[in-house]
Amino acid sequence: MIYSKIPLAQTVIELCKLKNIKHIIISPGSRNAPLTLGFTNDDFFKCYSIVDERCAAFFALGLAQQIKEPTAVVCTSGSALLNYYPAVAEAFYSDIPLVVLSADRPKHLIGIGDGQTINQKDVFENHILYSANLKLDLKDENRQSNKEDLPIFKSIENKLERFLGLQQGIQVDNEKEINAAINLAKFKKGPVHINIPFDEPLYETVTDLTVNPKVEELDIKPIKIDQAELKDCIDEWYVAKKKIILIGVLSPHQIEQQWLDDLANDDSVIVFTETTSNVHHPNFFTSIDKMIAPLDDEDFKNLQPEILITIGGLIVSKKIKAFLRHYQPKHHWHVGEKNANNTFFCLDKHIIAKPNDFFADFLPKITHVAKSDYLNTWAIVKKQRHKKHLEYVKQIAFSDFKAFSIILKSIPNKTILQLGNSSTIRYTQLFNMNPTLEVFCNRGTSGIDGSTSTALGCAVANVKQTTFITGDLSFFYDSNALWNNYIPNNFRIILINNQGGGIFRILPGDKNTNNFDNYFETTHQLTAKQLCEMYGFECVTAHNDQDLETALKSFYNKSKQPRLLEVFTPRTENDTILLDYFKFVK
Repeated sequence: MIYSKIPLAQTVIELCKLKNIKHIIISPGSRNAPLTLGFTNDDFFKCYSIVDERCAAFFALGLAQQIKEPTAVVCTSGSALLNYYPAVAEAFYSDIPLVVLSADRPKHLIGIGDGQTINQKDVFENHILYSANLKLDLKDENRQSNKEDLPIFKSIENKLERFLGLQQGIQVDNEKEINAAINLAKFKKGPVHINIPFDEPLYETVTDLTVNPKVEELDIKPIKIDQAELKDCIDEWYVAKKKIILIGVLSPHQIEQQWLDDLANDDSVIVFTETTSNVHHPNFFTSIDKMIAPLDDEDFKNLQPEILITIGGLIVSKKIKAFLRHYQPKHHWHVGEKNANNTFFCLDKHIIAKPNDFFADFLPKITHVAKSDYLNTWAIVKKQRHKKHLEYVKQIAFSDFKAFSIILKSIPNKTILQLGNSSTIRYTQLFNMNPTLEVFCNRGTSGIDGSTSTALGCAVANVKQTTFITGDLSFFYDSNALWNNYIPNNFRIILINNQGGGIFRILPGDKNTNNFDNYFETTHQLTAKQLCEMYGFECVTAHNDQDLETALKSFYNKSKQPRLLEVFTPRTENDTILLDYFKFVK
């Protein structure tokens, strides 16, 4: 086995191995050479080389999102590290374990004008679970002593004893910091940063380890639901006749079907789910905006809940946020192991538990269901909305809306759907989702900057086919994601190209002006054809309903290359069709 000669590099790599971090995404550089040498010469690790650090970090995030274990990214010193920040922030708000390993200059070379050097210590301070700033190994310049000269030998021996004592202290401190960081990434599910100073020479190797790092494990105690708080919940539940359960971002298979069935059959409960909730039942209310956008003041008062339970991550729908902020529930409980966001400014309980554990403890204690017409009343409205939705889709011209209606029905069962942000996720929210799909989107920060890279990381982590739907600005912004040697042939991209940031056209403002076109919508004439040729994708295009339906018939079939379908829609008509939809379904 080949190891870096530097003990600190050996320590980092061995502790990653002992803590079962297998996926290492490396961006080429020189200062990180000791780490690169160690990781790539050990068959335990699966190493990936991705040049663009921003893409590399989102790729790692997509991997971690799927395997539910930390992945590591490795970069050189300087501004390379800053390119990880968007993915670090996304991991922080999406509870995804990501371990950032940054090589750094020694302290004496920082702040003196040395090349490729910035202040790397605590650089992610506001968006990180833990920052470990490791200490540089001491150099032993006097290990080769002249034993013929006894006084000199004794002097060297004394220096060596002092050196070994200091080095041992540094080694212990570094091991504690690395253990603490990785343990938090695993336990609290989020990003950590380990900053690692290396002095030259950087490329020397040895065939035997010179360190034997100690593994420290967290003493994790099982979370117990506060039974007094649970009794309060039960008492409040019995009295209330209007309850809403709102489920945001949630990984698949987090709540057992029996508890979903119990909630679905309670006449006093409405369960609102988003596309990213990965929770399904015929009695649940999907497509939230379709349901509530046409409501008037009297309707909102009738829908206003007495109890609101929120589960999962951030909510996409702006309309339900506006509704629940204005028509606040008497009680708002959030159920989850981590932070409880006071999204509606009325949070009064944070029940620290996994949602499934809470319902398993709570629902069996509910011995009777409140008499209520809440569910049945709104189920009728839901049915009417769905009927009007189908009528509208049949009559509209080819557009973003029409394209999504065709595409979402085409995605193969039991596959993975990754969604881009902005218009992509918001259009998808208007349609009922195939319950066999697993759906993901970077909703932690809701940015467009790394969606393609994340989808690729997801595709590499799974044998299931991954389909990624994205808008044009997001796709071109993250086009370096395709500079990737690991793209599986069953990966599919559907690119909705409306020649700009079409979502901005539905917002208030003077639209058809040069100022709007250039600085808000950002119009363009770019296509994906040349990128597909450069990166080895099969490329198919569609300009109307017939083109799209024909292309989709074979799009998901087995292929020798990954495929991209570029769907061109009319830039200046999409906003009108979308805004008219909400009038029509009323």
